[in-house]
Amino acid sequence: MAESYDLVIIGSGIHGAGIAQAAAARGLSVLVLEQSGIASGTSSRSSKLIHGGLRYLESGQFSLVRECLRERALLLELAPQLVKLQPFYIPVYRDTTRRPWLLRAGLSLYALLGGLQPAVRFRRVPSGLWQNLDGLDTAHLQAVFQYSDAQTDDAALTRAVMCSAQQMGAQLKIPATFTGARLGQDGERDSIIEYRHNGQIETCAATVLVNAAGPWVQQVLGRITPAPAQLGIDLVQGTHLVVPGTLTQGIYYVEAEDKRAVFVMPWQGNTLVGTTESAYHGDPAAVRPLPQEQAYLLRTLARYFPHYRSGQPVLATMAGLRVLPASGSGTEGGALSVNARSRETVLHPDQQDHPRLLTVYGGKLTTYRLTAERVMTRLAGVLPVRKVVADTRHLKLG
Repeated sequence: MAESYDLVIIGSGIHGAGIAQAAAARGLSVLVLEQSGIASGTSSRSSKLIHGGLRYLESGQFSLVRECLRERALLLELAPQLVKLQPFYIPVYRDTTRRPWLLRAGLSLYALLGGLQPAVRFRRVPSGLWQNLDGLDTAHLQAVFQYSDAQTDDAALTRAVMCSAQQMGAQLKIPATFTGARLGQDGERDSIIEYRHNGQIETCAATVLVNAAGPWVQQVLGRITPAPAQLGIDLVQGTHLVVPGTLTQGIYYVEAEDKRAVFVMPWQGNTLVGTTESAYHGDPAAVRPLPQEQAYLLRTLARYFPHYRSGQPVLATMAGLRVLPASGSGTEGGALSVNARSRETVLHPDQQDHPRLLTVYGGKLTTYRLTAERVMTRLAGVLPVRKVVADTRHLKLG
C-alpha cells in the first residue's frame, strides 16, 4: 500500500524547503521530492542578498518592500550565523541617472517603510572618506550614499531551512524525479503521485500536491492529470561571476551602462558581481552564463573599480533563472527589463474551493518564510488540523 502524506512538495529550493518547514511546524506529514540536490537550482545562484528591495520603490511596489524589510529583520534574528547586515554604497557620478535628491528621497522612504529602525537608516558619506571605498573610482564622483541590507549564503540558508523541516518530521527524498500525478476526483480523498527514486518507480498518496519546482513548474504541470491550467511565465536568466580581490568596506550598488542595478560584493574571499537579465528559452537544466553577460559584468566592474581595467581572470560563473509573469516583451538572448514588473509571488490552485494542487510561481529569497505561511493559509480548508509543533517566526536556523 502506498504511503500517504498530508502534503507532497516537488522541489527543495528555498520555497520548497520553506513550505516543508511551515507544514511540519503545523504537525502535518510532509514529503519533499528533489531531483538533484537541495538548492541545486536558482536557490544557489542568486545575488546572495536578504534585502528590502530598494529598487522596487521605483515601480511602486511599496507593500513588497515593507514585507521584505520585515522578513529581513526576522531572519537577522533567526539566522545570525547565516544572515548578516552589511553596509551598501551607492555612488553617484556626473552621468548617473538617479540623482542625489532622488536617492535621498528613495532611501528616506525605504527607512520609513522599515519603521525607522537603526538597520534601515542611511547617510551621505563625506568626500574625505571616499578614498577608503575599496578603490572606487572618484573621478567625476558627486556623492556616495550608505545604507544597510543583509547578505547570506543562499544554499546554506536553504539547507538550514530544510534541516529545520526534517527535525520536525518532514521527509526528503533525493534523487527523486517526479514522473506524474493523478489528482483526486470526486469521492477520492487523495491524489496519487508517482516518482523515480534511486532508479525505482515509487508511488505515494497526498491530500495536496505543491509544485515548488521553480523554473520547472510548467514541466511538472504537464505531467499531471487531469491537466491543470497553467499561467504564462517568462524565464529570466541572471548571471553572476566571481573575480579575485577582496572588498573590505561592504557591498556596492552601481548603475550599469543600460541603467540597470548591478551589485559588487565580497564573497568567500573574492568578489561577486551580478546580475544580468536575459530572456531564456529552453531546458532550465541547460542554463549557462553567456559570453556577452560576462563581458557586460566585467565592463561594469571596471567602470567603477579602475584596478580591474587591466583585466582579471574569472574564477567562477553561475547562471540562475527567475520566474516572472509573462509579458511578451522579451527578446530571445537580449536584455529584458524586469524592474517595472511585479515580483509578487503567485500561488495558483487547480481549483478555488478545494485545491488538490497548488503551484508556486516566482518568489524571492528574502520572503520565502512569508510565502510558506501564505501557502498554509491558502490550504487551511483542505489540510487536516494537527497538533502544532512550532511557529516559524521563532524557529532558529543553524
